[in-house]
Amino acid sequence: MAYLGAAYLWVKAAHLIFVIFLMAGLFMIPRFFVYHQECAVGSDEDRKWIDREQRLLKIILNPSLVLVWVLGLMLMVEIGAWSFGWFHLKLLFVLGLSGYHGWIASYAKKLAKGQRTMTDRQLRLLNEVPGVAAAVIVIAVIVKPF
Repeated sequence: MAYLGAAYLWVKAAHLIFVIFLMAGLFMIPRFFVYHQECAVGSDEDRKWIDREQRLLKIILNPSLVLVWVLGLMLMVEIGAWSFGWFHLKLLFVLGLSGYHGWIASYAKKLAKGQRTMTDRQLRLLNEVPGVAAAVIVIAVIVKPF
């Protein structure tokens, strides 16, 4: 514990808390999209879904993603994680989840414009992405297979 000292465990706890918030949002928003696509463009229901999606992004997903990265980078430096193979796997999947977050935000904008470019089935399948990524990340961090 070089530079964080006694704060290390607090930073680690905060990192995990915001990972949980982020994952909850990443599981939730594709389901919002499925329900959103079922309503008529321009309807009151459509406007309600747009508002829900924007709030989820602005209040939970976006701040959580930023805090996960900031806290995670602090932890990475603290433990010298770059030298561990398991960390490279984790980082790969974290980068993938970050890209998925970006895609989610862009699809919310499309839905707000009335564009429905994906099927309900595709959205339901995409809802599995964060679960698979979380499983790989947890295994990499806890088991440290390499």
